[in-house]
Amino acid sequence: MKSIIVDISIKASEEKIWNAVTDVSQMRHWFFDNIPDFKAEIGFKTWFVIKNEERVFYHLWEVVDVDVFNRIKVEWTYPDYIKQPFVVTFYISELENGMKNFKVKVEGVEIFNQFSIPELTSESCIEGWTYFTNRLKKYIEQ
Repeated sequence: MKSIIVDISIKASEEKIWNAVTDVSQMRHWFFDNIPDFKAEIGFKTWFVIKNEERVFYHLWEVVDVDVFNRIKVEWTYPDYIKQPFVVTFYISELENGMKNFKVKVEGVEIFNQFSIPELTSESCIEGWTYFTNRLKKYIEQ
Protein backbone atom coordinates (compact mmCIF):
# COMPACT_ATOMS: atom_id res chain seq x y z
CA MET A 1 0.00 0.00 0.00
CA LYS A 2 1.43 3.35 -1.02
CA SER A 3 1.73 5.99 1.71
CA ILE A 4 2.27 9.71 1.81
CA ILE A 5 3.97 11.22 4.85
CA VAL A 6 4.07 14.89 5.78
CA ASP A 7 5.57 15.98 9.09
CA ILE A 8 6.49 19.14 10.94
CA SER A 9 8.17 20.11 14.21
CA ILE A 10 5.99 22.00 16.68
CA LYS A 11 7.01 23.63 19.96
CA ALA A 12 4.19 22.47 22.24
CA SER A 13 3.18 19.67 24.57
CA GLU A 14 1.66 16.45 23.30
CA GLU A 15 -1.55 17.43 25.06
CA LYS A 16 -1.77 20.80 23.32
CA ILE A 17 -1.21 19.22 19.90
CA TRP A 18 -3.62 16.38 20.68
CA ASN A 19 -6.34 18.82 21.67
CA ALA A 20 -5.79 20.86 18.50
CA VAL A 21 -6.26 17.76 16.33
CA THR A 22 -9.16 16.17 18.25
CA ASP A 23 -11.24 19.02 19.70
CA VAL A 24 -13.68 20.12 17.00
CA SER A 25 -13.72 23.76 18.11
CA GLN A 26 -9.92 23.89 17.70
CA MET A 27 -9.93 21.84 14.48
CA ARG A 28 -12.10 24.51 12.88
CA HIS A 29 -9.28 27.06 13.33
CA TRP A 30 -6.65 25.21 11.31
CA PHE A 31 -8.41 22.42 9.42
CA PHE A 32 -11.91 22.59 7.90
CA ASP A 33 -14.10 25.27 9.45
CA ASN A 34 -17.32 23.36 8.80
CA ILE A 35 -16.57 20.09 10.59
CA PRO A 36 -19.86 19.50 12.43
CA ASP A 37 -18.47 17.31 15.21
CA PHE A 38 -15.49 15.16 16.07
CA LYS A 39 -14.65 12.80 18.90
CA ALA A 40 -11.44 10.85 19.43
CA GLU A 41 -13.41 7.64 19.98
CA ILE A 42 -13.19 4.44 17.97
CA GLY A 43 -16.32 4.13 15.85
CA PHE A 44 -17.13 7.85 15.84
CA LYS A 45 -18.39 9.00 12.40
CA THR A 46 -18.95 12.41 10.90
CA TRP A 47 -19.47 13.89 7.46
CA PHE A 48 -19.32 17.32 5.88
CA VAL A 49 -19.07 19.00 2.49
CA ILE A 50 -16.16 20.89 0.93
CA LYS A 51 -16.76 22.76 -2.33
CA ASN A 52 -13.83 23.30 -4.66
CA GLU A 53 -14.58 25.28 -7.81
CA GLU A 54 -17.20 23.21 -9.67
CA ARG A 55 -16.82 20.03 -7.58
CA VAL A 56 -18.40 19.07 -4.28
CA PHE A 57 -16.58 16.63 -2.03
CA TYR A 58 -18.57 14.86 0.67
CA HIS A 59 -16.08 13.87 3.37
CA LEU A 60 -17.00 10.81 5.43
CA TRP A 61 -14.76 10.02 8.38
CA GLU A 62 -14.70 7.14 10.84
CA VAL A 63 -12.24 6.96 13.73
CA VAL A 64 -10.68 3.48 13.74
CA ASP A 65 -7.78 3.76 16.21
CA VAL A 66 -6.93 6.02 19.15
CA ASP A 67 -3.83 6.16 21.36
CA VAL A 68 -4.38 9.35 23.39
CA PHE A 69 -1.61 11.96 22.98
CA ASN A 70 0.19 9.70 20.48
CA ARG A 71 -1.95 8.64 17.51
CA ILE A 72 -5.38 8.85 15.94
CA LYS A 73 -6.35 6.99 12.78
CA VAL A 74 -9.34 7.90 10.61
CA GLU A 75 -10.81 6.12 7.59
CA TRP A 76 -11.69 8.74 5.03
CA THR A 77 -13.91 8.44 1.94
CA TYR A 78 -15.35 10.71 -0.72
CA PRO A 79 -18.50 8.68 -1.51
CA ASP A 80 -19.24 10.43 -4.81
CA TYR A 81 -15.77 9.56 -6.07
CA ILE A 82 -14.14 6.92 -3.85
CA LYS A 83 -16.13 4.23 -2.07
CA GLN A 84 -13.09 2.43 -0.67
CA PRO A 85 -11.66 4.28 2.34
CA PHE A 86 -8.11 5.46 2.59
CA VAL A 87 -6.55 5.94 6.02
CA VAL A 88 -5.21 9.14 7.56
CA THR A 89 -3.16 8.80 10.76
CA PHE A 90 -1.91 11.67 12.91
CA TYR A 91 1.15 10.85 15.05
CA ILE A 92 2.65 12.96 17.83
CA SER A 93 6.15 12.10 19.07
CA GLU A 94 8.87 13.63 21.23
CA LEU A 95 11.84 15.47 19.76
CA GLU A 96 14.48 17.53 21.60
CA ASN A 97 14.21 20.91 23.35
CA GLY A 98 10.47 20.76 23.95
CA MET A 99 9.74 20.14 20.28
CA LYS A 100 7.30 17.52 19.06
CA ASN A 101 7.03 15.86 15.68
CA PHE A 102 3.55 15.94 14.17
CA LYS A 103 3.28 13.44 11.33
CA VAL A 104 0.43 12.78 8.93
CA LYS A 105 0.50 9.43 7.17
CA VAL A 106 -2.01 8.81 4.38
CA GLU A 107 -2.33 5.17 3.28
CA GLY A 108 -4.20 3.86 0.28
CA VAL A 109 -3.65 6.82 -2.02
CA GLU A 110 -3.08 4.48 -4.96
CA ILE A 111 -6.88 4.50 -5.38
CA PHE A 112 -6.53 8.14 -6.51
CA ASN A 113 -4.96 6.84 -9.74
CA GLN A 114 -8.38 5.54 -10.82
CA PHE A 115 -9.67 9.08 -11.30
CA SER A 116 -8.89 12.08 -13.47
CA ILE A 117 -9.70 14.58 -10.75
CA PRO A 118 -6.98 17.17 -9.99
CA GLU A 119 -7.83 17.21 -6.28
CA LEU A 120 -7.38 13.43 -6.04
CA THR A 121 -3.70 12.96 -6.83
CA SER A 122 -0.68 12.12 -4.69
CA GLU A 123 0.76 15.57 -5.43
CA SER A 124 -2.45 17.31 -4.35
CA CYS A 125 -2.50 15.18 -1.20
CA ILE A 126 1.06 16.23 -0.30
CA GLU A 127 0.29 19.89 -1.00
CA GLY A 128 -2.91 19.74 1.04
CA TRP A 129 -1.36 18.10 4.08
CA THR A 130 1.64 20.44 3.94
CA TYR A 131 -0.80 23.35 3.96
CA PHE A 132 -2.77 21.94 6.90
CA THR A 133 0.28 20.98 9.00
CA ASN A 134 1.68 24.49 8.55
CA ARG A 135 -1.68 25.96 9.62
CA LEU A 136 -1.70 23.64 12.65
CA LYS A 137 1.81 24.77 13.67
CA LYS A 138 0.85 28.43 13.29
CA TYR A 139 -2.36 27.90 15.27
CA ILE A 140 -0.60 26.09 18.13
CA GLU A 141 2.46 28.33 18.35
CA GLN A 142 0.59 31.67 18.17
